[in-house]
Amino acid sequence: MAKSYRELIVWQRAIELSTTLYELTRDFPREEIYGLTSQLRRAGVSVASNIAEGWGRGTRPDYRNFLSVARGSALEVQTQLVIAGRLGYGQTPKLKESEGLAIEVGKMLWTMVEKMGADTNERTADSGGEAGG
Repeated sequence: MAKSYRELIVWQRAIELSTTLYELTRDFPREEIYGLTSQLRRAGVSVASNIAEGWGRGTRPDYRNFLSVARGSALEVQTQLVIAGRLGYGQTPKLKESEGLAIEVGKMLWTMVEKMGADTNERTADSGGEAGG
């Protein structure tokens, strides 16, 4: 068992996701600063932040809940990256890297929530962490 949330691979990958999103959005159009740029950055930061906050709460139900919130933020990032791609924003390699990280982190979070015995919901039970598929 990890002694700190900083030891969790999922948290480390979420930090990588967040910094990659900041790098990606640097090249977005200026008019998106309060739109898609801000949304992507906030959602990306939310993933790692919710993992850490859940860990810090100290109870299994709280931790599981915050992991679920983090997963929702990872799916939000995936969705926003699809929109950014369709609008032609960002450099393709950085966009693909961001998408890959968001999918990976989403799947890791899904697995963690499932292993903690979270109640599944038929609507989301088959969604392994990839937006649009």
